[in-house]
Amino acid sequence: MHACEPIAGLRSHGKGANRTILDCLFRRNGGGKAVFLPPRGPRAPAASLRARFRVSGAVPLAADKKGLEIVTTASSADHPTRRDFLYVATGAVAAVGAAATVWPLVSQMNPDASTVAAGAPIEVDLTPIAEGQDIKVFWRGKPIYISHRTKKQIEEARAVSVSSLPDPQSDEARIKPGHDQWLVVVGICTHLGCIPIAHEGQYDGFFCPCHGSVYDTSGRIRQGPAPTNLAVPPYTFVSDTKIQIG
Repeated sequence: MHACEPIAGLRSHGKGANRTILDCLFRRNGGGKAVFLPPRGPRAPAASLRARFRVSGAVPLAADKKGLEIVTTASSADHPTRRDFLYVATGAVAAVGAAATVWPLVSQMNPDASTVAAGAPIEVDLTPIAEGQDIKVFWRGKPIYISHRTKKQIEEARAVSVSSLPDPQSDEARIKPGHDQWLVVVGICTHLGCIPIAHEGQYDGFFCPCHGSVYDTSGRIRQGPAPTNLAVPPYTFVSDTKIQIG
């Protein structure tokens, strides 16, 4: 046993008066044998001591000459220790820290709000669209008309004097070179934002029933309150039968 500092209020017997109660109970290396002192006054019966040992987890082995019970304490491995708690707490903090580090990285990999709002490009297969037929797709939340124009529709659009148009623009300027039969326009009336109907109106182009705006087969305004032609969205031909809008 190592030397001990006395603690006020604790008692021990005989020559061990200058030792603490802990040194009287446990060896320096932990575990092993320990001696429990009887309470002040008449000696406590051995049966009551054994009962106390059972509650505390100590196992009585024998009694010495003075009647003191000699016991072996339970191994510290049988109970959680402060070191175990520190291991668990450190692991939890490390896990939270790792999650906090990974989250910004995952967040940066996602597209930002402006990219989502702008809308990704879309591809449209033109093969199913018959001559003289129109289809409507959506890009950036807007309806897009794709018209497979007939030869007659193309000729009528190019026979018009550009200077006579409310919003002067040639048909050639509104299509892609080498793809005269394909007209791609935003299907929103330039008057108040209504959706015009394809293949309607006096010029067999687009007609807006809301306020009577009439567009020709090139999507140019010919009659009504709309001030400008139907807009042409940005698009390119990926192949002869496929376009990419946006």
